[in-house]
Parts: sequence; C-alpha cells; structure tokens
Amino acid sequence: MSFGDEKYAPGKGRLTYGSYLKVPELLALQQALSDPEHHDELLFITIHQVYELWFKQILHELDSVIKLLTDGDVWESIRLLRRCIEIQRILVSQIQILETMTPHDFLAFRDRLQPASGFQSAQFRQVEFLSGAKNRAYLSNYTDDGESTEILERRLQSPTLVDAFYDLLRARGFDLPRDEQGLSETDKENRNEIRTSSLSRLYSEAKNHYDLYMLAEALIEYDENFLTWRDRHVRMVERMIGSKRGTGGSEGAEYLRRTLDKKFFPELWHVRTYLNNS
Repeated sequence: MSFGDEKYAPGKGRLTYGSYLKVPELLALQQALSDPEHHDELLFITIHQVYELWFKQILHELDSVIKLLTDGDVWESIRLLRRCIEIQRILVSQIQILETMTPHDFLAFRDRLQPASGFQSAQFRQVEFLSGAKNRAYLSNYTDDGESTEILERRLQSPTLVDAFYDLLRARGFDLPRDEQGLSETDKENRNEIRTSSLSRLYSEAKNHYDLYMLAEALIEYDENFLTWRDRHVRMVERMIGSKRGTGGSEGAEYLRRTLDKKFFPELWHVRTYLNNS
C-alpha cells in the first residue's frame, strides 16, 4: 500500500504505512491479564478486538444504507448492504479460529475475565438496535458506562434498517401499516395480514420492482447471516464451557440459545409461506 511520497503527517515527519494506520498503538492494545501470560490469551484478545473493528465498520455502513434508503437510492444501498454481508461471513469464519483453542486452554485464563462479558459489547448492541431489534432492557449492562448508555439511548430513538425499508416501500406504493401502540390482537392480525399481502406482491411482481426485490433479498441474506453467526457462536460457547454461567453472570450458552430465532425482518421470512408458482 502506498500513500504517496509527498504526503506528510503534521508534526510527525514523512507519512508511513505504520504511522497512517497507527500500527505501534494498535499492536500495544493486546494486553493479557494472565500471569504468567497464557499462550492462547493473545488469540482471544485479538479475535474480539477484530470483532469490534468489524462492528464499527458495519455501523458505518448501516448508517449510510439507512440514509440512502431514505433518499430513495436503492442500488447504492444494496451495494453497501452487500459489503455488510461479506463482513458477516468473516465474523462467522473467525469462530473457527477461536475454536483452535481447547477448553482446557480457555479455562486457564477465563477466570481473569470476571466480570467482563460479551454482553457488554455496546457496538454489537448498536448493530442489533440499528438493524431493527431494539430492546431497552439491554441498557442495564452499561450502568457503569455512561458513554455507551448515551449512545444506545440515541440508537433507541433513531430510525432502523427495518424502518427505512418499510418507509421506502410505502413511498413506492405498497400498503404497509405502521406499528402503533395499544392495538388489539385482532388489529395486529389484520395489520400483519395486510403487510404479508403487500410483501407477497413485491415478490410476485418482482420484474416490476426489481430494485426493491433485490433489496429485500439482500436484507434476508443479512438477517440470515446474523442467525448463522448466533448459531455458530452458541455452539462454540458450548464447546468451550458447556453449561457454565458466563463470566459476567449470564446464563452462558442457555441464554444464547434463546437468541437463535431473533430475526430483524420476520415478515420477510413469513411471506415465503404464502408465495406460489404464479
């Protein structure tokens, strides 16, 4: 990679690969807590720091996708959503690297992590909230982290990928009743039936709405990849610690199993039941 011989970083001399990417600072961030340092703790730290970098990139892309959908730029939003999907594939494949640790090796330094927990990843919660799965209860994991609480509060109030997709469909003539507080069960069933009918039309008339159809399929793939990541994650946790509780006091694998059906676009999944060959 070249950044040009004539470019300089202010006050730091000639710009180099290392100074541009802050490589010395980056490599100083992997600090083990085990003493003496266990060989596999570096791997554990590296994998999770890389996850956080990819979460940052996904948030960057999703913020742009939502704005593009709001502006009606469907094809560019699909391009960036496909980038998120490729990142998701990396998130899944990283689990295989983590599984090169043996349970014995992980347990050798696991107790040093108490009471830290993956539940405290504020960026992952942002990804969930921004994708459409908002849950205020998760803020209880950040009572000692005012900055993360503030960021997540803003995400709770902000439009989601689901909101942007449905708003776009409404703008293009599809009847998708909005969510409203206080609806009876009958009203909810009627609302869901109307939504399902409209989404069915999107698929049956795909040639007339090809950009929207391709967008819907990209959203399904994005959703599916998160489901795949959740499944691989819970299997990895079971492989490492069985039914032990999490380091932060959670139920560990048992809790993770309950998230396996958490879909961002349940209606896009549901509509497939009603599609026919016509």
